[in-house]
Amino acid sequence: MTDNRLHYPATARNRDAILAVLRGVLPASGLMLEIASGSGEHVMHFAQAFPGLVFQPSDPEPAARQSIAAWAQDSGAANVLPPLALDAAAEDWPLSSADAILCINMIHIAPWRVTQGLLRHAGRLLAAGAPLYLYGPYRRAGVVTMPSNEAFDDSLKARNPEWGLRDLEAVAALARDHGFSAPAVTEMPANNLSVVFWRV
Repeated sequence: MTDNRLHYPATARNRDAILAVLRGVLPASGLMLEIASGSGEHVMHFAQAFPGLVFQPSDPEPAARQSIAAWAQDSGAANVLPPLALDAAAEDWPLSSADAILCINMIHIAPWRVTQGLLRHAGRLLAAGAPLYLYGPYRRAGVVTMPSNEAFDDSLKARNPEWGLRDLEAVAALARDHGFSAPAVTEMPANNLSVVFWRV
């Protein structure tokens, strides 16, 4: 049988650092929606660490959904649901509520309208007090962007002019418009950030 599992080396490097932040963010029970799950390696790692939570992975790409399903089958995880075909920029999402939303390494590898869709739907799906967790590189006012991140930004824009590092202040303003708190920011390895917004 063909192995449909995708492997992203960055996942192994950052998953435990992300998990350490999530331990202070995720609720004790409920449905955790992951947007742009990619290979599925992150969600499997988190599902193992939080057996009392139910994880709903999603991705717009068929190959990613095949990989997620293959990882889930391989792990035997009982708390990971079948992956949803979900485009964050779409007018409608195929679910009506969640207890937390996770989105790792997406908004800089997507047009701005995808971030707009993410924040709009997150504001609709999450109840007061629920977290939206974002991870990735950002630009920040008053903080020098590291040369490695500048080079990464250049490479992203060369692949697609609509991609690139986002200003954290712009993301925070958009989140505020959709009913979220100011961000709680944690410095992460390799010049990334964990950014948590709470639905108010």
